Amino acid sequence: MLNGKATVHALRAAGVSLVVDLTGALPRVLHWGVDLGPLDPATAAALCATSVPAVLNNSPDVPRAFSVWPTEQDGWAGTPAQAGNRGGTATTPRPRLVDAAVEHDAEGGRIALQLDDVVAGTRARLEYRLDAAGVLSADLSIENDSDAASAGPYLVDGLRALLPLPDRATELLDFTGKWCRERAPQRLPFAFGTYARRARRGKPGHDSPYLLAAGTAGFGFAHGEVWGMHLAWSGDGEYLAERLPEGAGVLSRVIGAGELLRSGELILQPGERYDAPTVLFTWSDRGLDGVSARFHRRLRARAHHPGTPRPLLLNTWEAVYFDHELDRLVEIADRAAEAGVERIVLDDGWFQGRRDATTGLGDWLVDETVWPDGLGPFVEAVRARGMQFGLWFEPEMISPDSDLARAHPDWVLAPRQGAGATARNQQVLDIANPDAYHLVLERISTLVAEYGIDYLKWDHNRDLMEPVARRNGGDRPLVHAQTLALYRMLDELRSRHPKLEIETCSGGGGRVDLGILDRTDRVWASDCNDPVERARIERWTRMLVPPELIGSHVGAHRSHTTSRETDLSFRLAVALTAHAGIETDLTAATDDDLRTITAWSALYRELRGLLHTGDVVNADLADDDAMLTGIVAPGGERALFTWARLATSPDGQSGRVRFPGLDAGARYRVRVRTELGPVSRHEASDPAWIEEAVSDAGIELPGAVLAVAGVPLPTLNPQQALLFDVKRLA
Repeated sequence: MLNGKATVHALRAAGVSLVVDLTGALPRVLHWGVDLGPLDPATAAALCATSVPAVLNNSPDVPRAFSVWPTEQDGWAGTPAQAGNRGGTATTPRPRLVDAAVEHDAEGGRIALQLDDVVAGTRARLEYRLDAAGVLSADLSIENDSDAASAGPYLVDGLRALLPLPDRATELLDFTGKWCRERAPQRLPFAFGTYARRARRGKPGHDSPYLLAAGTAGFGFAHGEVWGMHLAWSGDGEYLAERLPEGAGVLSRVIGAGELLRSGELILQPGERYDAPTVLFTWSDRGLDGVSARFHRRLRARAHHPGTPRPLLLNTWEAVYFDHELDRLVEIADRAAEAGVERIVLDDGWFQGRRDATTGLGDWLVDETVWPDGLGPFVEAVRARGMQFGLWFEPEMISPDSDLARAHPDWVLAPRQGAGATARNQQVLDIANPDAYHLVLERISTLVAEYGIDYLKWDHNRDLMEPVARRNGGDRPLVHAQTLALYRMLDELRSRHPKLEIETCSGGGGRVDLGILDRTDRVWASDCNDPVERARIERWTRMLVPPELIGSHVGAHRSHTTSRETDLSFRLAVALTAHAGIETDLTAATDDDLRTITAWSALYRELRGLLHTGDVVNADLADDDAMLTGIVAPGGERALFTWARLATSPDGQSGRVRFPGLDAGARYRVRVRTELGPVSRHEASDPAWIEEAVSDAGIELPGAVLAVAGVPLPTLNPQQALLFDVKRLA
């Protein structure tokens, strides 16, 4: 116990509180949600007194408890925090609190608990930490006690962070998707039973649950009470929401997450420890935008968060694919410099034997048949035009047709019986193998040093199927070790090259999580540059990731992934409100289009200070094919809103639409930004106020009208968008 006394402690920050009772053998969470204020003795006593449920009919003869480490011993029949065994025995863990440390500070604090278990023969640790943004992290670890009488291997089947919720959390929201359609939301009732989402792809996947939110009925972007959860891990994972008829202690239901461990993957020898991935929980009474704001604030507070303006980027992939020809690439660099691009990334196709997607992965040497003088001439051309240089890699993959695979077939992550089918013409490289790890790390690091590379695009294009390594003693599951090896490699590269930026890509958005973002500077949200799809994908990606960390590129008139044709103005508008870039052949652009792209580039540089620091807000609209999204400066002095239509509207006009995030008591000047070119309407004329808003002077409107009453907006044709620049006057 803490100082030998039973105590109740609260962590408080940013309107959130976590209250934990350290009384008894196992602590309990008495409350997680809205801040209850200072925890005086009377409040603590009242919470404890009201934390014991009824004894139900046909139930255990003592009140059921739901502890911080829930087990069957306490009457919990749902998913346990810990699952494991010793050769089929020691399957009923009985952890007991042996020590606790509590720290309070102005920005939250921590509660660290040590639990010993004489049945399982393990020592465990659980730490809750509440940060200044109101995000609660839960870190769990378990150690095979080398001093226990049952010393011997302990097989860990699962270790999960679980928190109870009240019965007003009646709805769930999470995500699914596929390649080029990531983070598609899905809603369902919080019904009885276990709702489990499991990622068995060796990564979160294009269908990742991403964020599991439980909320009050009808919660939306700007309204409702919401409890959100994210697993900050780049390997296999499990999210669950659970509701049993008898409840969870005095509360009603549970959410939780943890790494999804494969059978036999984690066998702890005496003295060995498993550290489970961090699970992040947050609460808001301002709907999903409130949850999003907390995650963004947490990320922006990191010491390594990008602190300089996010450079406008051009990636060569959709412009040239594998056709690497120096003169053509220099011509693209010329047009890029003219348009205001600040960084060029040379994508796939530069390395040994890589003339198509079937060869060369693993052979990270410059192809001398394509680049007889190395990459130097192109790097010098890029730098001479005032731009940074970046390069594409896919370090965790290997082509069967590669020198590396021929020299080291045992480095393929696959069973001894033989690798299964390739995916995207490639297999997975076992980077948990120290020799493979060292080779890949040194080849990447050597190229970064040789060319002074500013930026790496780090790809990971296929799922991990049958991810076992050929080790002494047989094939061993290796997703956990592979993920940790990835983290070590990223950390080592950043240590060696402190100014290096890294973008995480996984066939687009197949590995977007806050574990990988602890080690990278940007996510590629999707391989789809179709702005209709991208608008939806990025809206939901922003639930966790702030705009400055999301790459968004202007693609071709006819999308390379969907074949949809869209106007340049719409493509530019969608790409503007993130970390903007270009992924199209600028040498094929007309003079008029290049002038418009150049104007968009200037607008991006003008606004990125706002776009990359502000609060993201979304209007709750009845029409799913209309979007009003905004980014509001931290002080509220300026905002940029995008009014977009993705498909035809059932209504002839919008009616009054509220601009979220603005101050009802302030006055604003609203101006429609026209730099991106004409926007097609489905109407004879705009609402009257728009005529003044499109002028250079704009229109002055009170916040009570913009934010509370709302204003009518133009009826746009599909695949069109308007930008509203809003400045506070008083």
